[in-house]
Amino acid sequence: MMNNPAIHCIAPCFIVRNVPAALAFYRDFLGFEITFQGPSENDIFFGIVERGAAMIMMKAVGIEPVPNHTRDIKQGIMRWDAYMYVPDPDALAAEFASRNVTFFLPICDNDDNLRGFEVKDADGYLLYFGRPNKSDQ
Repeated sequence: MMNNPAIHCIAPCFIVRNVPAALAFYRDFLGFEITFQGPSENDIFFGIVERGAAMIMMKAVGIEPVPNHTRDIKQGIMRWDAYMYVPDPDALAAEFASRNVTFFLPICDNDDNLRGFEVKDADGYLLYFGRPNKSDQ
């Protein structure tokens, strides 16, 4: 029997208006580390931020971002652009509050039996930080 190779991370790629501004939001408010910006110091149109196993890539391509929650296909919407599993969402929410992050949805147990919270980034992408409730684990 063959073992499946592990996959440790997935990284969404967001279209953003301004890469340096988007990178600064993730660094200053959400505690991510900027691991790439470029291709050169004078021409930054692509960037990567990381925190733990979470990675987000972003690129400016001259068009407006279209976050999921802004799309209405008349069949319901998917609000989140990224779900980040967080073992202790209450502690992370407290950290973000200390950084003056504005919560789109504060920490709570939702109808999907998840505990977490939502943050909207500088380009309107909706990020969910949370985990299944303890009874589901």
